[in-house]
Amino acid sequence: MNKTDKMIEKDVNPDTLNGQTLAYLGDAVYEIFIRRHLIKCGVVKPQVLQRRATHYVSAKAQAALITKLQEDGLLTEDEVATFHRGRNSKTYTKAKNTSLATYKLSTGFEAVWGYLELLNKKERIQELTAWCIKNVENGSIEKYDFK
Repeated sequence: MNKTDKMIEKDVNPDTLNGQTLAYLGDAVYEIFIRRHLIKCGVVKPQVLQRRATHYVSAKAQAALITKLQEDGLLTEDEVATFHRGRNSKTYTKAKNTSLATYKLSTGFEAVWGYLELLNKKERIQELTAWCIKNVENGSIEKYDFK
């Protein structure tokens, strides 16, 4: 593809995409919600925003969140299947500052958000993200020890 090629969007069935592709989109979707949340809570200095965001978006946090979501039975059957596709997908990058197992759980977490975004399930994304924010902020994921 060169820069003169026209890009034409069309509906995509997320069930036809691999877990890494879903995670690529899901990473951005979740990150936007977290950034908006922090700014609306009055955190406005860039270096503080970055530091605070890691409590929500790090691979360790996402691994703990997806584990708790499953333990609490909050994911649908399709969301669990999507998580597994993301977690089990072949990775072409090396996990930074975390174990491969934690990185894979985090990829599965992000795949769920990408899947829901492609299905245009905005309310479900908001519901799950609000749950994640609440659980990070009340410390309920601290019992999970992901490295």
